[in-house]
Amino acid sequence: QVQLVESGGGLVQPGGSLRLSCAASGRTFSMYGMGWFRQAPEKGREFVAAIKWSGGTTYYADSVKGRFTVSGDSAKNTVLLQMNSLKPEDTAVYFCAANRLGWGFTRRDAYDHWGQGTQVTVSS
Repeated sequence: QVQLVESGGGLVQPGGSLRLSCAASGRTFSMYGMGWFRQAPEKGREFVAAIKWSGGTTYYADSVKGRFTVSGDSAKNTVLLQMNSLKPEDTAVYFCAANRLGWGFTRRDAYDHWGQGTQVTVSS
């Protein structure tokens, strides 16, 4: 099994920055990459960003492109999400997930291991 733990969430003012971290452990040898999703109250879980280990290809939702940067270290099985110019609409619980299929990096159903989530609140 793969375990994932997110950290770095918190309260920040609009325009501020936060960096989220996620560390995976367990049977990580089968991971092709890792991704970030978020879920606001009463809304579905939406794709935010992801990184494919092979080649370091990154993927971003249109809503965060230019503001968020995803990076990772396959050797350490960690992924980071640097969030800049945060907006109130970024408020959500952020989840990291492991892709063990090698495809569908922007799709929720392509990930089968998830962290517990970390709360990000953007408010003045």
